[in-house]
Amino acid sequence: MSAATQMRQDQPRGERRPEPTLEEAFVLAFRHHPAGVAVMTADSGDGPVAITVSSLISVSRSPPMVAFSLSDASSSARALGRAESVVIHFIGPSDIALAQLCAASAADKFGGRFAWQRLASGEPCYEQVRLRFRAAIRDRLQLPGATLVTAELLESSLSEASDAYAAGEAVIYANRRWHRLSIGTLPEGWWLDDPVTF
Repeated sequence: MSAATQMRQDQPRGERRPEPTLEEAFVLAFRHHPAGVAVMTADSGDGPVAITVSSLISVSRSPPMVAFSLSDASSSARALGRAESVVIHFIGPSDIALAQLCAASAADKFGGRFAWQRLASGEPCYEQVRLRFRAAIRDRLQLPGATLVTAELLESSLSEASDAYAAGEAVIYANRRWHRLSIGTLPEGWWLDDPVTF
């Protein structure tokens, strides 16, 4: 007998399951809310750090600004939060192993498994990720359990990455799994010239 069948038999007939708490509903909603994947690297003076985030959002187009959250529970996130600048790596299908490494809390992220270098401005970056931005931290908002960070994009590697992004493939994270997304063409009726979400 399966566990699910046993639970149904143990539950009195007519008795409704308790409503999920607000926190349980929040976790369920965002576990099934697909998000893009990025790797952040920085050096606040104690050596290079890297983390994988799925909280990166665009804030404005001019100047180009982004925002992301950093958990207080992560030592790498706390170190990255002290930096004055970061490198934002947009993860493609060929970079999933790197994203998984940078998501692991105790892993050696600069131990040689993936080639990295320092930019002329000093920030560490992974060479294999072709679309990267160097960004300056503009503001930090301390919240319970996390810090919300805004950053202004200063430089990009788009010229060398444009051919890779013409293929229309991306990586998303949903329900604790990595998914390869083939963007392809949009369904008929979608608004292609949207000045708000660009």
